[in-house]
Amino acid sequence: MRITVIGTGYLGAVHAACMADIGHEVLGVDVDEAKIAALAEGRPPFFEPGLPDLLARTHERGNLRFGTSLQEAAEFGDVHFVCVGTPQRKGSYAADLKYVDAVVEGLARHLDRPSLIVGKSTVPVGTAARLAARIAELAPQAELAWNPEFLREGTAVLDTLEPDRLVVGVQSAHAADVLRSLYGRMVEAGTPFLVTDMATAELVKVAANSFLATKISFINAMAEVCEATGADVVPLAQAIGMDARIGPKFLAAGLGFGGGCLPKDIRAFIARAGELGVDQAVSFLREVDEINLRRRARTVELGLDLIDGSYRGTRIAVLGAAFKPNSDDIRDSPALDVAASIGRRGGDVVVYDPQALDNARRAHPELAYVNSLDEALTGADVTMVLTEWDEFQDMDPVAVGEQVAQRNMVDGRNILDPVAWRKAGWRYRALGRP
Repeated sequence: MRITVIGTGYLGAVHAACMADIGHEVLGVDVDEAKIAALAEGRPPFFEPGLPDLLARTHERGNLRFGTSLQEAAEFGDVHFVCVGTPQRKGSYAADLKYVDAVVEGLARHLDRPSLIVGKSTVPVGTAARLAARIAELAPQAELAWNPEFLREGTAVLDTLEPDRLVVGVQSAHAADVLRSLYGRMVEAGTPFLVTDMATAELVKVAANSFLATKISFINAMAEVCEATGADVVPLAQAIGMDARIGPKFLAAGLGFGGGCLPKDIRAFIARAGELGVDQAVSFLREVDEINLRRRARTVELGLDLIDGSYRGTRIAVLGAAFKPNSDDIRDSPALDVAASIGRRGGDVVVYDPQALDNARRAHPELAYVNSLDEALTGADVTMVLTEWDEFQDMDPVAVGEQVAQRNMVDGRNILDPVAWRKAGWRYRALGRP
């Protein structure tokens, strides 16, 4: 098929490359000319494992190109995917839909033949119905469908090429048939293909993210209880995760979640529920959010416990800036939040991350950054592991002990062996562990 992907951020760039990889003719569109130029040269403007190889392969094949014109997109494509961001609106919990609105409005004005617009951006329920009405006014031959994304940064390519489900919210059997054909390779491989109305499709993504956020915050709430009682949250999580009704995934207690999806999606869900008059149904999500933020403050406190109550005049090695490993995304990063908080308390903070340093520098220029783990560790009074990169998990406590000024460790992700580190002479603190 001839498809366009409008918006080439994490979602759009990966979706465009994957759709080209399975054989479609694809045009990626974005207003950011620098981003488009990089993608056209096969250089993703962010770190995502597997994406450079995918871009190189499709570039060589010649069925993926990039541009900046919505008019060109309308003339080229039969199916148009809307993949722009829906950030949290300033001063509000609600989602900012200006980018989605602008794309749909701009694209529809150029459509003069039958075509399908497919929303993939995460939006509050009811957005699709509003956009469909506007499309009917501007481009009566076009139709809207909603196809939520379920990508995880760090595994986005695999999640697109081998999804665990495909959900399409449609207004007609024709739209469902088009999308079933477009995703034919995945459907033939056994991926479940669920057809719903558009409102249900919109809710699927925010409901899934809300559930995952709740599960993470639940185990972090248990970590708070463990800290008060002397219990250990790691074997606690292991034990309850053995219950098949619960399962072990997303039961890793620690610094909590961040990124560009979970925090802003649950807040937007709270805001939309209030608009619909059902805010009590999701009122628990406020506590989910608050539990998550409390873990950041608690991590700062753990460091203070190791240096007699003041960061002033101490060197703090912060290992991690990205909100998760295998990503350079620092949006709502718990690691950077903790680092900035310590810096405001007078600590000499030195940050190292394998991929996210450039983004971190732009967001927090007041912090110091180094380009290697060794540089970060040298002379540190407190070492904090705040993103669970393998490089940090594989550290040798004996060797690292020779580099630092004081053997004080805050394991914000519970990825280190406390027995081994304490045996090597470290004072070890972690969230939810004795």
